[in-house]
Amino acid sequence: MFTIRSFLIVALSAAVLAGCQTRPAVDEDEAARREAERAAAMQAEADRQRAEAERIREQEAMRADPLNDPTSILAQRIVYFDFDRSEVKPEFMAVVQAHAQYLSRNPNARVTLEGHTDERGSREYNVALGNRRAQAVRRMLMFHGVADRQVETVSYGEEKPAARGQNEDAWARNRRVEILYAR
Repeated sequence: MFTIRSFLIVALSAAVLAGCQTRPAVDEDEAARREAERAAAMQAEADRQRAEAERIREQEAMRADPLNDPTSILAQRIVYFDFDRSEVKPEFMAVVQAHAQYLSRNPNARVTLEGHTDERGSREYNVALGNRRAQAVRRMLMFHGVADRQVETVSYGEEKPAARGQNEDAWARNRRVEILYAR
């Protein structure tokens, strides 16, 4: 009988202890906050991965086509000229040569050379001067191996100024040939 009584005491104690065991209260607001934080963290990680993938795509595009690389000499697409002159200045020879190499290596690439002048001179004179400037760059490209079919020239004379104003700085910025690639 002592054993049954001992067993009942132990069983009753265990039942009381089991009934007294408390479970932590779940705060619904806290759970919602945690879920929102988890969702925000997952979204931030997805955004970071998308941005990284885009950065890698842009780098690959620059490597694939040096025209897209802002640090390349090919990013320089304007050749400036002295007043009333159509000879390519020595400081722009490397730029024209780099474009010639690119065009020679990419026979499907095409450029338009736009000749421009400042506002001094008659309209007719400036159109002719802009043409001489565009032709000077064209001759230099072709000398370095560019095919005739890859290059077009056009002269706008004074019609499309890069800078407004009647001072030497504005005039110098307007005496130019722009190298425009067809896309």
